[in-house]
Amino acid sequence: MTISSVRTGAVDEVAVTRSYEIRTYGCQMNVHDSERLSGLLEDAGYVRAPEGSDGDADVVVFNTCAVRENADNRLYGNLGRLAPRKTQRPGMQIAVGGCLAQKDRDTIVKKAPWVDVVFGTHNIGKLPVLLERARVQEEAQVEIAESLEAFPSTLPTRRESAYAAWVSISVGCNNTCTFCIVPALRGKEKDRRTGDILAEIEALVGEGVSEITLLGQNVNAYGSDIGDREAFSKLLRACGRIEGLERVRFTSPHPRDFTDDVIAAMAETPNVMPQLHMPLQSGSDPVLKAMRRSYRQDRFLGIIEKVRAAMPDAAISTDIIVGFPGETEEDFEQTMHVVREARFANAFTFQYSKRPGTPAAEMDDQIPKEVVQARYERLVALQEEISWAENKKQVGRTLELMVAEGEGRKDGATHRLSGRAPDNRLVHFTKPDTEVRPGDVVTVEITYAAPHHLLAEGAVLGVRRTGAGDAWEKRNTAEAAKPAGVLLGLPKIGVPEPLPGATGSGCGCD
Repeated sequence: MTISSVRTGAVDEVAVTRSYEIRTYGCQMNVHDSERLSGLLEDAGYVRAPEGSDGDADVVVFNTCAVRENADNRLYGNLGRLAPRKTQRPGMQIAVGGCLAQKDRDTIVKKAPWVDVVFGTHNIGKLPVLLERARVQEEAQVEIAESLEAFPSTLPTRRESAYAAWVSISVGCNNTCTFCIVPALRGKEKDRRTGDILAEIEALVGEGVSEITLLGQNVNAYGSDIGDREAFSKLLRACGRIEGLERVRFTSPHPRDFTDDVIAAMAETPNVMPQLHMPLQSGSDPVLKAMRRSYRQDRFLGIIEKVRAAMPDAAISTDIIVGFPGETEEDFEQTMHVVREARFANAFTFQYSKRPGTPAAEMDDQIPKEVVQARYERLVALQEEISWAENKKQVGRTLELMVAEGEGRKDGATHRLSGRAPDNRLVHFTKPDTEVRPGDVVTVEITYAAPHHLLAEGAVLGVRRTGAGDAWEKRNTAEAAKPAGVLLGLPKIGVPEPLPGATGSGCGCD
């Protein structure tokens, strides 16, 4: 914590600034929720701990995911690793939120009694209050709301990017996929008012943001609250009328709700990018039925055909689960067939794992691990081949890239920068003589393709400085000007007793 002295009259008052660290696991929803948690804590006077603090902050928050099998074991491993550190640093607090907190509730404090706060997906706005209450009362605070208290976008937010932003348009999900626990933890779908969404986007653009991603658990079902099946396409078109907004993306849509008016809005709205991430999960009709996915192979491939007809250069990506209970070799071959037909730019492939509390976890015919592994490897090999072939089609094209921050791990060694093409492909390009900043736009010619990225090895053809780049520069200048805090770890009330036998497993959540 940072200590500073303020003199008022004849009395010196000591101001204590506490640091925080947030560890985020899971989907884009959790990433955006963590931006809100950061905003809430900073609004309450906390300061972000330096990068690499690794548990040295005064407050460590775990924003958890419950989707993966054994997610709880990974969480308790991480909590166990922090227990001795908390004993050594009186006044340190640990909070657990997110989907696993919503699911396990009181179990977390029973298994890890050194945790100070447990909060759920519906009441993230309570975190600062719960931390203070735990400190004053010297006991753990567990507060799990059963329904959404306020739409999260009304909360303060510390956005990770100055030039690109998530914008939530709905929370929750009305689907009942047998492998997914999300509806039980996030609740039924609740849509946000269109006017509020557009007002947030306009405010972000005014701050320098030039790319937004519309976010929802089932983003294209937007409008179900009011019975307007075309509400999502209308929203896309409305985004097209916002001056200064250069790029619009959205994730993740559901094939059931992917209607022709959405395809038309994408094709006819210039700032909606030619990119689509649409989860397949399986190419087998019997498996899709067992998953309770309300579409079949023909429907999925039909959507792909329509998207490609309207936007020939669109990059389409997907999610696929391998080894769902009862999946036969014939079922798996149907998935491989869809992958060959759809020619995805990339695919996020997962080996099925039991999600506690889901119907699929209790199904018969669980597939042996070695069979799942072998199928998974075949699928990955096929998709790698297709991704590389599709990327090779980009060679020779001239593309506008939005310069990105932190996406090229080898940029320093290779004297390159990285950016995203309109279709969201990652491109590494030669660093130009002219200064470019994240958020600026460069024009390049693609010279080489790999399965997961493109290279533009020639000279940059053009540089366009943008308001987004200005926003990035302004933020970085302000961050650099902040005085560095000194973390002293002074004793406070509520010091925990030494925890006998508390050791960490070193496991990490994912």
